[in-house]
Amino acid sequence: LPVLTTPSPRAVLGAVSALVYGTELGEAKTFAITGTNGKTSVVYLLAALLEAAGIVPGLSSTAERRIGETVIESALTSPEASELHGLLARMREEGVGGVVLEVSAQALVRHRVDGVRFDVAAFNNFSQDHLDEFGSMEEYFAAKQRLFTPEHAERGVVVVDGEHGRRIAAEAAIPVTTLATEYGQKADWHLAITRQSLDGVSFVLTGPNSAYFRGRVPVFGRFMAENAALALIMLHEAGITLDRVAAGLPRSGEIPVYIPGRLEEMTAGGAGPRFFVDYGHTAGAFASMLEALNEVVDGKIIMMFGADGNRDTTKRAEMGAVAARGAHTVIICDYHPRDEDPADIRAQLLAGARAVGGRAEILEIGDPRAAIRAAISRAGSGDVILYAGPGHEDHQEVAGNMLPYSARDEVRGALRESGLLP
Repeated sequence: LPVLTTPSPRAVLGAVSALVYGTELGEAKTFAITGTNGKTSVVYLLAALLEAAGIVPGLSSTAERRIGETVIESALTSPEASELHGLLARMREEGVGGVVLEVSAQALVRHRVDGVRFDVAAFNNFSQDHLDEFGSMEEYFAAKQRLFTPEHAERGVVVVDGEHGRRIAAEAAIPVTTLATEYGQKADWHLAITRQSLDGVSFVLTGPNSAYFRGRVPVFGRFMAENAALALIMLHEAGITLDRVAAGLPRSGEIPVYIPGRLEEMTAGGAGPRFFVDYGHTAGAFASMLEALNEVVDGKIIMMFGADGNRDTTKRAEMGAVAARGAHTVIICDYHPRDEDPADIRAQLLAGARAVGGRAEILEIGDPRAAIRAAISRAGSGDVILYAGPGHEDHQEVAGNMLPYSARDEVRGALRESGLLP
């Protein structure tokens, strides 16, 4: 038998997988989203909007893979090329008409999405993360820029509120359309917030040739409206009109989306206290969430979080500082310590928080179960608790062991103990 060798198997795995699975000429519309924060939310919003347009969605995200109604557990943000093309082939068999993928910087440099040429690729934001893997912010950014080349995408959609979005728009090797959410920023599309509360955010999106969409996302935060706008523009760029999407939504324009572990409310709404669990684990994510909460919360904001062990240590002090600036009470607990001493991780977060000074009460409670109950004991009517980090996850990684732990289940149990849930 002939034997072929290559010095870089990963570099050819995508092309080989596309041939094996016959996915190089897929019929479904394909979408990719990259950025530091909010990728998973964009994926789920796109899937919900595809359904509204009458198109069966398939998705791959940090939280899960989904083929129509079939859910598959997710191990990586972006699967290896061989798994990805197998997933695409299965989606084709199941009649999926729109495929949405969350694409990490690691996936791009490790060739995990090779062999797929997306109809539309998008970029939403950029902030510090993964510097344990990338030598600098510039190297991390360059990895994300790879998505906006003819090898990977036909066209792009880019949020240009920040410097890095403007760079991608200017330097991309493919046609790009732009979105701005800040007043006065030059762009093809513009987003305006019309109303927001803890129960959601309403917005108006306008674009070229009198394009117009009025909608609502049932999750709080300006950034969530931006995620929805980005998803709508991606569909528009793929030839799926805003009118077609709107026809499949309620008259209010509400997008019926559920995003696992992303600002997921554990309480039942009402006067509060209200408890949210989120996957955000960067200073940038913390800043966006706390800014949004301070715009809509009259009471106290109580934030609890930890940090990954054996990951980018340089972001820890800033995570603590951002939390202390935006919350009234900061509770620092353990997340995934992995092979590090949990006390050392907490100390770095605490140092960042205490360096800020100001209004925040700062507490160290290593056991997240005890931290949850301490947060609830400090919350009254009109207050909000935000537990950032674990999101949808169902384990803690400690010294090589995967210990069962679901933040969502633990929070629900503590809320029942306190009489705040039936």
